[in-house]
Amino acid sequence: MDSVTPPSAAAVHPVIVPLSYLLGTWRGQGEGGYPTINSFSYGEELHFSSNPGKPVIAYNQKTWKLNSGEPMHAESGYWRPKPDGTIEVVIAQSTGIVEVQKGTYNTQDKTIKLQSQLVGNASKVKEITRDFELVNGDLSYVVQMATNLTGIQPHLKALLKKL
Repeated sequence: MDSVTPPSAAAVHPVIVPLSYLLGTWRGQGEGGYPTINSFSYGEELHFSSNPGKPVIAYNQKTWKLNSGEPMHAESGYWRPKPDGTIEVVIAQSTGIVEVQKGTYNTQDKTIKLQSQLVGNASKVKEITRDFELVNGDLSYVVQMATNLTGIQPHLKALLKKL
């Protein structure tokens, strides 16, 4: 392969194959809230990509206000699935928070469940969970969060369509 020709989309590392349905761009809307903030709606785009020969999925996310298109939140990181159905995820948020998460994926149900092992540089956030599920071809997720003021509570949920 020369430096100009992109690798084939079908050429993914074998460990990525069970999660290859994620690869590509997803867009939709979500809702957020928390006991300490007002509820809100947002637009969102997720992008998952991989490099052939590398057992990792690159992840990028951005959100915006629905009425104005003004940027809200962004994050990026890497997902490292293992052949045994476990997964390790690192995410850096635009707010300065860094998450190290571990979890599991179920190939048959097309679900991913993540639990924070470390939430760094967060004065208030103590724990984050993320659950993803493919539902009728759409990607659904729920994020829960615990702070120094509350236990684990629903924070975000969205439904995204693949572009």
